[in-house]
Amino acid sequence: MTERLSEIYKSKVQPKLMKDLGLTNILAVPRVEKVIVAAGIGKFKDDPKLIESAVADLTTITGQNPKITKAKIAISAFKLRANDVVGLVVTLRGEKMWSFLDKLMSIVLPRVRDFRGVEKSSFDGRGNLNLGFPEHTVFPEIDANKVDKLKSLGVTIVTSAGSNERGTLLLSDLGFPFRKGNK
Repeated sequence: MTERLSEIYKSKVQPKLMKDLGLTNILAVPRVEKVIVAAGIGKFKDDPKLIESAVADLTTITGQNPKITKAKIAISAFKLRANDVVGLVVTLRGEKMWSFLDKLMSIVLPRVRDFRGVEKSSFDGRGNLNLGFPEHTVFPEIDANKVDKLKSLGVTIVTSAGSNERGTLLLSDLGFPFRKGNK
């Protein structure tokens, strides 16, 4: 399963993008550089058990241990002290990245309730796609019956495209389901 998407990219998507974009150098072809999966767990900062379960869930989803991010400064309006745990971040590259993208496109997105495709407005202007999942239970590794609290996840697909149009072309050629009739 891991090789499937990377082989599709190398054998079909790269040559097609070279032709469509009029490129002569294969190194100029847009590619997926990394996938960042982040979970904000600031609301669980006072309960170490929930933080541990969030770490375990993110490890299960990505296959890699997350980095625990802490608050740099105290913000009294949010009842936040410096060095409080506020989030978890995993950066995927290489085989794990391709495997995660394959799972995201073929299993996770179809499981999202009322999913009609990814909005093209989710790009950031440089060809990177940002997705948000209000529930982490859409991932097949998570057993919804054993979840103590629902956690939201953010997924960023970082590409070397440089523009939204090139990023859309790259991800749609890989098989990403974009919403029809969307600008």
